[in-house]
Amino acid sequence: MTATRSRRTDPLTLEVVELIGAVVARYHQEYEEAAARHRLTGAQARVLGLLSLDPLPMRQIAHRLKCEPSNITGIVDRLETRGLVERQPSPGDRRVKVAAPTEEGVRVARSLRDSLDFAREPLAGLSHEERLVFRDMLRRMIGTA
Repeated sequence: MTATRSRRTDPLTLEVVELIGAVVARYHQEYEEAAARHRLTGAQARVLGLLSLDPLPMRQIAHRLKCEPSNITGIVDRLETRGLVERQPSPGDRRVKVAAPTEEGVRVARSLRDSLDFAREPLAGLSHEERLVFRDMLRRMIGTA
């Protein structure tokens, strides 16, 4: 057995993979519960959260969330009906429409972010240096280091 293969199947690696899975599942559960408190689906909450950082065209939203643009159109339609998002001409190209949060959309997105304590509380117990190391390890795992 090669050294690389043995590292992929050693008990410690398998435990870390399971723990990552548990963290992801718990994060998604808390995110869905927070979204539901605002009468949003998880997908609607993710789009609103993304738009609260920067208004974007549908295609870019779809690319960032790794889904089909037609799905994003429906999600934005529902957010627009709720008064949380509006379509605006793109400042760079008036032929392109961007989705942007309304004031209420920004408020809801902030409230959603503030209610996600699952990861924030344990991370607050780590030192600044530990959080930097953890962040850098996560970046390496996803290939953005």
